[in-house]
Amino acid sequence: MSSSSRCAEEALHPCPPAGVSGFGIECASRVGPIQRLPHTGRTVTVIILAAGRGARFLASGGPTHKLDALLCGKPVLWHVMQAVQASGLDWHLVRPAAATAGMGETIAMGVKAAADAPGWLILPGDLPLVRGASLKRVAEALTGHAVVVPHYRSRRGHPVGFRNECLAALAALSGDAGAASVVHAYRQNGQVLELPLNDAGICLDVDTVQDLHRAQRRLARLAHLAHLRDARARPAVDLPAAGAAR
Repeated sequence: MSSSSRCAEEALHPCPPAGVSGFGIECASRVGPIQRLPHTGRTVTVIILAAGRGARFLASGGPTHKLDALLCGKPVLWHVMQAVQASGLDWHLVRPAAATAGMGETIAMGVKAAADAPGWLILPGDLPLVRGASLKRVAEALTGHAVVVPHYRSRRGHPVGFRNECLAALAALSGDAGAASVVHAYRQNGQVLELPLNDAGICLDVDTVQDLHRAQRRLARLAHLAHLRDARARPAVDLPAAGAAR
């Protein structure tokens, strides 16, 4: 079976009983209170938002929460955590047992839990194709700007970065509007950097089953291209001519 066919077959299976291997993250039905995960206060901290209900995914035919749906054999959230780990940044996952009142409340919870960090990257947990290098670029850009908004081909993406001076505004968020009001306020003062990145993954979220299938196809293409690059990089092996003495 090809990798793309295997991805399509596995896409809608529920999260495996063992949870998300390597990070101690379990499925939504089994997760406990907000987990305090690797956060030291030494680096910009990635706040992974995983508290939403995923209603659109369920309405589109998904049998499980979108973060637990399998993408090429691993849950969507697992792919996000791989990118976070690859970035080398501190991180904190917000995934309470019950859904929050909205993204604003979820952001506030995460920022308060890592209030001593020099800044935060607000990363929705449904962006399985985002690259760790992109997270690092946004974090580095915070050294010169209060707010950093990444873009891919003129499309705004995630994560949006905030320096520690934004703490009070982020901690006061509520409802479902997210941090748009904070970005707007700092933009008015000329303190927002619009950062272009060559990473489509910062814009490709998984809100529906159709989005998941698109992500599968893109991952399959990327895997195929990587295979071709590896094949070209291998040194040629000289084979003995036909009839040559052994």
